[in-house]
Amino acid sequence: MPEQLQHPEQSEQLQHPEQSEQLQHPEQPEQLQHPEQSEQLQHSEQSEQLQHPVDPRPLGGTGLLASPITLGTSSLGAGTSPGDPEEAAAVEIAQAMLHGPYALVDTSNNYAQGRSETVLGLALAKGGAAEGRSVVTKADQNPETGSFDRNRVRRSFEESCRRLGVDKLGLLHLHDPYSVTFEEAAAPGGAIAGMLELKEEGLVDAIGIAAGTVSLMRQYVATGAFDVLLTHNRFTLVDRSALPLIEDAAERGMGVFNAAPFGGGLLARGSASGATYAYTDSPPELLEWVGQVEGLCSRHGTDLPTAALHFSLRSPLVDSTIVGISSTKRIEQLERARQTEVPPSFWEELDALGTPPSNITD
Repeated sequence: MPEQLQHPEQSEQLQHPEQSEQLQHPEQPEQLQHPEQSEQLQHSEQSEQLQHPVDPRPLGGTGLLASPITLGTSSLGAGTSPGDPEEAAAVEIAQAMLHGPYALVDTSNNYAQGRSETVLGLALAKGGAAEGRSVVTKADQNPETGSFDRNRVRRSFEESCRRLGVDKLGLLHLHDPYSVTFEEAAAPGGAIAGMLELKEEGLVDAIGIAAGTVSLMRQYVATGAFDVLLTHNRFTLVDRSALPLIEDAAERGMGVFNAAPFGGGLLARGSASGATYAYTDSPPELLEWVGQVEGLCSRHGTDLPTAALHFSLRSPLVDSTIVGISSTKRIEQLERARQTEVPPSFWEELDALGTPPSNITD
């Protein structure tokens, strides 16, 4: 379940060069008598701003803090080998994530065949993480056999800890449990039992369920076993099918991550690109609807990626929105987009367009 776009740019990220301009502190004085004092003040304010994660908020009842945005790493380290220049470049990106403006970095046991966690582990060993920053990962099925029982959950946890260089985790998700039925996962010795054991033993502080299919996710949430929900592609400008699921999780006091706000490409690249949505082809009616949203964006002085990001950010039901990145400059672009205001009138006109014709059926 990648939270990240498998596009040549390798991320569900903002494609607007103008958003890469240096972030300006909101309280920065407009006039200073000495230019050198202006530069020193700006650097000092930006350094102070990055000492703590931006806009921290509780992640449900987990005791963890999240920022409005969480950085996704599904392609981090892909195609790299130990010690090669590409790995070194990936470690630099990971270090920027761990010392950037957001509290959490999201990865998984199977991202980039384990290289994502490995690169993050190298970054942690090299420079640690800034105060208030941490890595969230996920337990995955056996990549060879598809097994996903209690024993596999524990092996996955152990593999992740070894790669990351840690002994315990603040949050571990059960990720994409599609190779087993819900009944198998919930049975004695199943995946849910494995997750609960890790929490009871103090090896993880909180456990989550992370997948796409809404009907399946409703079953896992209903168990009451999980502290956090991670849904993707189903609470965006063009698909709202996860809303009842998110409302259920929030009512239970669970933390909520909403991943893939750009739908895997379409809402980052626009209707003219014909890009996919949720990793499947976008039908003509969906492209036409997105074109109407682009018209709204133009009339209200914003753009499609910024509106797509803020659709998730503005929801009181979502604690953090996961966005995959593949370069350090994307962090600054995202933060600039986060600080950009989308006019309230835009949302009123968006609602007037009615239900979007999503290509997702569950």
